[in-house]
Amino acid sequence: MFQNALRTSVSLSLYRSNVSSCLRSQTFRRFLSQESRTKIQAAVTEYPVVLFMKGNPEQPMCGFSRGVVKILSAFDIPPEKFKTYNVLEDIELRTGIKEFSEWPTIPQLYVNGEFVGGSDIALSMFQSGELETLLEQHGVIPKASESPS
Repeated sequence: MFQNALRTSVSLSLYRSNVSSCLRSQTFRRFLSQESRTKIQAAVTEYPVVLFMKGNPEQPMCGFSRGVVKILSAFDIPPEKFKTYNVLEDIELRTGIKEFSEWPTIPQLYVNGEFVGGSDIALSMFQSGELETLLEQHGVIPKASESPS
């Protein structure tokens, strides 16, 4: 019971903030061009759910990307509300998305233009029910009470 209490979005946000602040140091920071930043911003807001991953949903190229795809597939997100980007096809996107989110790893999940996290956070949120709630709140999936029986 105590462990479940620790798995809140607040603690996940604090964890993400701590990692982000470490990455903001000059040692790790590279400068993302305004053009690249604009393209990434457009990508994360184009669809309600956006996943930057290695490979594609049909053929993920790493276990972490595969895991997030499996988690998202549990929600039957309509294709018009979900977009993936294969970072292995574009080196600028692969490095740029890390700076954009201030998160060092891929995959990266966004919901309604907001960075949610990587595979570990997506898994934790899935297990706690927070990811389903987030998707319901943003109209990506119907609320459980609205689902046909």
